[in-house]
Amino acid sequence: DAVTAEAGGVELSTLFVDEGFGSLDPEALDLVMDQLTALRDGGRSVGVVSHVAEMKQRIAERITVVPRRDGTSTLTTSLDAQPALAG
Repeated sequence: DAVTAEAGGVELSTLFVDEGFGSLDPEALDLVMDQLTALRDGGRSVGVVSHVAEMKQRIAERITVVPRRDGTSTLTTSLDAQPALAG
């Protein structure tokens, strides 16, 4: 919403976040997860780049990219029916 206000009304419907989630304490991680859920519930698509195991358990829809030794990578998608945090 702040970006929309600063950008003359241009809305961001898709957001990718790549931050240091691993440095967050459990309470801060809960706040982040709540905000990500609120963004998604508000109609935005939210992507998160993370290596934090707890986030992987709490986010139902995932795309996993695994690098190969030859420089290529594989991509898999998954949807957990019962994540710890369902939005």
